[in-house]
Amino acid sequence: MIASLLLIFATADLASSLNSNTGRSPFMISPRLQLSARFLSLKAKSVGVEDVLTSPQFPPEWPFTDADFARQDDTNDGNFYSSPRFCFHVDDKAVAALTDYYSVEFPKWEKPAILDMCASHVSHFPADVADYAGRRVALGMSEEELRENGQVDEFVVKDLNVDSTLPFPDNSFDIVTNAVSIDYLNSPLEICKEVARVLKPGGAAMFALSNRCFPTKAINLWLRTNDLEHCFIVGSYFHYTEMFRPPTAVEVGPGPSWFGGQSQNIAYLSVVRATVDK
Repeated sequence: MIASLLLIFATADLASSLNSNTGRSPFMISPRLQLSARFLSLKAKSVGVEDVLTSPQFPPEWPFTDADFARQDDTNDGNFYSSPRFCFHVDDKAVAALTDYYSVEFPKWEKPAILDMCASHVSHFPADVADYAGRRVALGMSEEELRENGQVDEFVVKDLNVDSTLPFPDNSFDIVTNAVSIDYLNSPLEICKEVARVLKPGGAAMFALSNRCFPTKAINLWLRTNDLEHCFIVGSYFHYTEMFRPPTAVEVGPGPSWFGGQSQNIAYLSVVRATVDK
C-alpha cells in the first residue's frame, strides 16, 4: 500500500514537472488520478487551511464526474426547504467569526453591492452593514425565511440546482457571499461562472465552509472528502471557471484543532475566496 502511494506521488510530481516544461505529460495521467494524488498529499502532510491553496497544482482538466455531484436525496429541493428553519446551521462562535470576517472585508469597498447566495433568514452580516454598504440582496430557497432577513433590502427566491443562472445583469455586485451552502449545489462550476459574471471588476466571491451539513442533500464528493480537501475543491471551482484570479483560503473559526485533514473544532469555519479577473 505504501509503495503504491509513493508511486502515485512520484508520478504526479514528475507529471507536474513535465507539464511545466512541455505543456503536456507523456504519461497522460488522468485528471482524476492527479486529483486523488493531491488529496493523498493533503492527508500525508501536516498543513493548515492557509496552505491548501498556496500551491494547489490543480489537474489541467476538470477532474470531477456527474457522480460526484449526485446526492443521496436528489428529489426536488423545494420539498426539503418547504418548512422554514429559523436557526443557525453552525455553532454560534462560527457565526460570530464569519461576521467578524465580513466586518473587516466589506468596508474595503466603497458602498459595496453585496449578493448573499443560498441565503436564509440571516446573512451573518455585521450589524452596521447598512451604514456603509450599498445594495444588499439575498437569494435563497425559502421565501418565508428570506422575508425575515433584515440584513438585506431585497430578496430573490430561486433554486440554483434547477437553474444555475443568477437573475442579475453583468457587473451588478462587488461581493458575492455564500455561507456553508456550496456543498449542496450540483452545478458549482456553472454557478461560479455566474458569480464571476455578476461581479464588478475587482469584486470578490467569499464562500464560507463548515464541518456540518445535511448529509442527504450534500453532494457525494463532499461526503467522501475532509475539511482540507473541501477547501481545495472549492478553490478548484474558481480555478476552472478561468474567470478568477488564484483563490485563497483562511480559517476564521476560533481554536483550530485538526486530525488527519478533519477539523475537530465544533466552531470550525473557513473562507475560500477569489477575486474576479476582469
